[in-house]
Amino acid sequence: MKEQAYIPQPLDTSAIVLPKDLDALTEQLAQNVHAVWAAGRVADGWTYGEVRDDVRKTHPCLVPYDQLPESEKEYDRRTSIETLKCILAQGFTILKQ
Repeated sequence: MKEQAYIPQPLDTSAIVLPKDLDALTEQLAQNVHAVWAAGRVADGWTYGEVRDDVRKTHPCLVPYDQLPESEKEYDRRTSIETLKCILAQGFTILKQ
């Protein structure tokens, strides 16, 4: 059986505008996204290294979120923003208790 090429089809969230009161939540989610990623790497035996090396399992982003380069923080923010937009696009509301 021939494998078909995967064609990602994320939910279209382009019409969703996040309320400004979710800015802090977005940043907290971005920090958590990084922490979850890092915890998974560490659990798999990865450690910090100045250069990513898949054989030695070293990665330069195995640092606290506030020490990441801005480009890496932005990657985590985009994930957080798209997650929040997806929640809102599905008709849910986000309320702080």
